[in-house]
Amino acid sequence: MFHLAETTYASKREHYADLASQARGLLADEHDLIANAANFSALVFNSLPDLNWAGFYLFDGTELVVGPFQGKPACVRIALGRGVCGAAARTRQIQLVHDVNAFEDHIACDAASQSEIVVPLVRPDGSLLGVWDVDSPRVGRFDEDDREGMAALCAVFMASLG
Repeated sequence: MFHLAETTYASKREHYADLASQARGLLADEHDLIANAANFSALVFNSLPDLNWAGFYLFDGTELVVGPFQGKPACVRIALGRGVCGAAARTRQIQLVHDVNAFEDHIACDAASQSEIVVPLVRPDGSLLGVWDVDSPRVGRFDEDDREGMAALCAVFMASLG
């Protein structure tokens, strides 16, 4: 049985390192995409403060389609290049948005979202699996430590798929 540790951390980096370790343990013996995406979403959503959505948009060959997530109901389909998720998928670069209201093409699935970070998920062969999307109701919630931490978490997730 998996136990979600509730710990106080000295730094955000320390928190992400512990979270990556927990993710490795949680996903270690499973290789199913949906099962691991569901558990990964729950782990992150319940471990990091000030989040209102955390989940996956999976690439179906044409567009991004909502996958396992935690939070309020979400937009179902996002075209490549549209919004923060579409930008991450198209550019294959992490999108860190301090204020979504200042992002010209932001798609507001939840009006409470004020900042966002999106990590593209790219397979070893270079093909796009989808994106990992995390929203916060607080402007400026995400910074460079989050960029590094989310990238490390997504590397754990991608490794779990085999």
